Amino acid sequence: MPSSSESRYIRLEVISGKNLRVPSDRIPAGAYVSINVDSRRRWKSSISVLSSDESVAWGNAVTISSHASPALSVEIRASYEAGRMLGSGELIGKLQMSWDKLLDHGDEPFDLSFPPVRGVHPSLTLKTAIVHACDDEDSALSDSLVDSEIARDTDAGHARFAEYAMSGTVSQLNDAVQHFQLVLDQCPVGHPDHAAALTNLADARLEGYIQNYLQDIDTTTSLFREAIALRPQGHPDHASSLHDLMRALIWRYSKESTAVYIRESVQLCCKLLPLCPEGTYLRNIGVDTAVSYVINNLPIDASDEGIHLRRNMLELSPVGQQLRPKALDKLSSALSTRFTERGNIDDIDESIHLRREAVYLNNLAVSLVHRFDHQGKPNDLDEAISLYEEVLRLHPVGHESRDFPLNTLGGAFITRFNKRGDIDDITRAISLYHEALTLRPPGHPHRDTTLNNLALALHTRHKQLDVSEDLSNEVIDKLRESLRLRRLDHPERHLNLSNLGFALCSRFTHTRENEDVEEAIDLCQESLAALPSLHPGRYLSYMCLQEAYLSRYRVQLSPPDLSLAVENFKLASRHPTRGFPSRIITACNWVAAAEQHSHTSVLEAYNTYFDLLDNHLATRSSTTSRQEAAAAFHYARSLPVDAASCAIRHDNLRHAVELAEQGRGQQWSLASRLKTPVEDLESANPKLAHNYLELSKRVSNAAQSSANITDRAAADRAATKYRKLMEQWEAAVADIRDLRAFSRFLLPPSYADLQVAAHQGPAIILIASQYSCSAIVISMSGDPHHVPLPSISLTELTNLKDRFARAIRHASVMGPKVPRNDLIVLLRTVWDAIMLPIVNVLQHDLKLKFRSRIWLCPTAAFTSIPLHAAHPFQTRADGSKEPCLEDLYICSYTPTLSALVRSRRMMKKRVTPSFATIGQGQPGAGKGKALLAVDSELELVQKLVPATATRTTVSGDEATRAGALQALEENTWVHLACHGKQDPTQPYNSHFVMKDEHLTLLDIMDRDIPHAEFAFLSACHTAVGDEETPDEVIHLAAGLQFSGFKSVIGTLWEVNDAVAKHVVEAFYKYMFMDLKDGAGIVMDCTRAAWALNRATHAVKTKVPLEQRMVFIHIGV
Repeated sequence: MPSSSESRYIRLEVISGKNLRVPSDRIPAGAYVSINVDSRRRWKSSISVLSSDESVAWGNAVTISSHASPALSVEIRASYEAGRMLGSGELIGKLQMSWDKLLDHGDEPFDLSFPPVRGVHPSLTLKTAIVHACDDEDSALSDSLVDSEIARDTDAGHARFAEYAMSGTVSQLNDAVQHFQLVLDQCPVGHPDHAAALTNLADARLEGYIQNYLQDIDTTTSLFREAIALRPQGHPDHASSLHDLMRALIWRYSKESTAVYIRESVQLCCKLLPLCPEGTYLRNIGVDTAVSYVINNLPIDASDEGIHLRRNMLELSPVGQQLRPKALDKLSSALSTRFTERGNIDDIDESIHLRREAVYLNNLAVSLVHRFDHQGKPNDLDEAISLYEEVLRLHPVGHESRDFPLNTLGGAFITRFNKRGDIDDITRAISLYHEALTLRPPGHPHRDTTLNNLALALHTRHKQLDVSEDLSNEVIDKLRESLRLRRLDHPERHLNLSNLGFALCSRFTHTRENEDVEEAIDLCQESLAALPSLHPGRYLSYMCLQEAYLSRYRVQLSPPDLSLAVENFKLASRHPTRGFPSRIITACNWVAAAEQHSHTSVLEAYNTYFDLLDNHLATRSSTTSRQEAAAAFHYARSLPVDAASCAIRHDNLRHAVELAEQGRGQQWSLASRLKTPVEDLESANPKLAHNYLELSKRVSNAAQSSANITDRAAADRAATKYRKLMEQWEAAVADIRDLRAFSRFLLPPSYADLQVAAHQGPAIILIASQYSCSAIVISMSGDPHHVPLPSISLTELTNLKDRFARAIRHASVMGPKVPRNDLIVLLRTVWDAIMLPIVNVLQHDLKLKFRSRIWLCPTAAFTSIPLHAAHPFQTRADGSKEPCLEDLYICSYTPTLSALVRSRRMMKKRVTPSFATIGQGQPGAGKGKALLAVDSELELVQKLVPATATRTTVSGDEATRAGALQALEENTWVHLACHGKQDPTQPYNSHFVMKDEHLTLLDIMDRDIPHAEFAFLSACHTAVGDEETPDEVIHLAAGLQFSGFKSVIGTLWEVNDAVAKHVVEAFYKYMFMDLKDGAGIVMDCTRAAWALNRATHAVKTKVPLEQRMVFIHIGV
């Protein structure tokens, strides 16, 4: 190897560096390597960005002649400018060495280690080689230092800052500030290094502020802001300048807790993150740390701006990113808070969606309970309790945070108790709150919450058990202490005020001490004064005021108190940001109070209840979920008939008809709204009609696609999609109603609309209310006729219904020739107490002709009584028998008046008749006994059907669910013989038994068969409603009518297939008796009621009474 004194040309490659820790602990813009050949010349690598692991990749090379100096120095420096540098930056490490030492490693890369910085040794990976002489070998070398005072002061400032960082000596920091100030003085506005000088000085000043050596933070942030202005977007140092200002604002917020600084920090985060690639030192050590602080410390801000900022933060935290769960939780918390302040369901839905991803169990449960309170979906509450129980398991006895899950789980149990009434829930809640209170002794910051919750639980139990004044005092004492502890600006203080008000009202009912009720009123008014006009919390204050005024009225009988109570009922039930379930309960209570005290607002209360329930049910996407939602208000199931009774008592018969129809027909009207014909609208405004039809189709598709979703997150998304579509659909409906001719489009029908049902004969609504039993007879012209039924009450009617059920069961085991004496007695009662007064009106007031048609529309307990079979069973003096109802008139039933009107309108769409017989007599194991007469019944029917009709038989193995559905859809006339089953708790699961799967009511309702005309259901229980919503008359026969069949024969109880075929044979003989091949007379489904009437008379000697009565006609 040549000696060191000989001239050589050496190629030096700087590959990379690692452990490049900066002595001052600041975040540099990058790092570079400096090779100093002599006192005059040096070579600088490029400035490269540090990675998060404090490494740098350069890949720079230089060829240098070694003759100028026997040795060289290698420096690693941090630069605080990515563009034009001010000074030489901060020294990380420096080594003096000979050229020979560099060449000892041959052609292989080698590591060069430097003295330690903050416990680690910086190092470089280099590679050297001797090369041939090069003409421009020294061109890469520049003057070692620009000999300027600016550069010297800057480097001195960096050096003092580093020394301070290593030693903590304040004087060194002061020196750094002085040096940087001198530099700034020499770099005035307009100088190319002005921004760098501003930044260096601001950095040093910020360190002084952080360590409390310097209090003036305003000057520091001003310096940073001025630097940013000089380094706009696109400048290489723009990102680092944003980060510097963000650091300053974060530190200021940490000391002053002023929200404006953390909000601006969020805005800077949103600008910074896209500029800082993952893996860079600035991103991972600087920006991510700052973002994490911002996310963790961003105060709850439910304003639109605050939520917008949190959305931006989330967008900048992609899936898989470490900060995403926290960003999800912060946004979801803000949305949840805004929901409690505004009651917008979109906010709580989004909060739940975000919290499912974030997997914070307790917070997800909180949002689920909020949504349950607003929408009343049981699954939300069940899931929330399950989550709360899991959180409590994760916080065993002794855990420092156990008090939180104790409180939240207790609250969920109270909510469930209020919904389902299980006393175990309130007992568990009280136990949990007692334990939580021991963990929150006097002085604990959250003791007020637990005191309030415990008192609320005790008060709830006290009301349930109607306990003594002493326990009321205990509740009130706890609520007073909670209110005293809760600060005046607490966002939930209104709850304390209302809860104390309720408790005082409760005590007033026992003690009648006027001070209690007056204080309750004052507390509620204080709560209202503190809340904005649309805050959901105002609902509780209205309810508390209502209870206070109503309680005082019941004691003092002052009419103004009753008026004030009603006024607050109105305000609470119509408060738009409160969920429908609470408002429905309020309307129901308003009805009860107005009825009890004969207040003039009673009809308004009923109307409010129906409107709220209709809007609530409309939020449900499926038919079954709507029925379940209605059944949740089981205690109000009598309101449709009670409302009609009320209107009758107020001499408003037309409104009575409207109320009975609206209350009884909600399920059917909601199910049919997407199938409403729009021919008239298409003529008047094709664009609106097209938009409505398209949206109806999209809503229907969304409902169907969500029907079988079991995953909760997917179900939530589907529900949100459905709700958004429904909002568009409702907007389209509103546009249609703006047209004068369509102002009542899809609104509950008026009396004029319903009167059309009596076009071919009177329609008779039978009302069974706790207040009175009566009938309303509707004729095609004039006002309806009221028929009081004073001989029977609701209790007697219910008893009559039960006696019929027992008599039918008893008759089923009697011989066919044995007299049905029990049934005869009951049918005589039906005649005397119910139908005879109605017949008198038909004969004497309406002058209705003998054998005319009438339609019965029974409600409540009337639906289970065979009204059509009413019979006096008496003999006249001349030996002739008194006529029964079916001797006088041809009786039909209709589930609702609207259903009859709809069927008549669809009669215009008649097509060539086709007749299908569907039978399943061998349903298989576990599906009922074999029906041996089914096949012969089908064969009999086929023989009786006119040859002009296309005939099809579906039986045996072909009589499957799919096969039966296909036959229903493809034929206009259908005869169905099989087992039928009415599900009393979930009527949409009522079904016909097929070979494989059940053919359910829901299957039938999902079909739209406008060409269908007639169906004979020779099966059991096809025209009996459900227990939970009896006034809705949800049964298989009504479902077939809904799907398009205009005329249906159904059954009220079990059919004996061996004797039923006698009725079937007689029915079809009468049905088709005038039809002869080629006669040109068409099959007419409107003859069905007459044919059934004739058939039951014709088989008196063959078929026992209960099997003749079992068949009823529904429809046209």
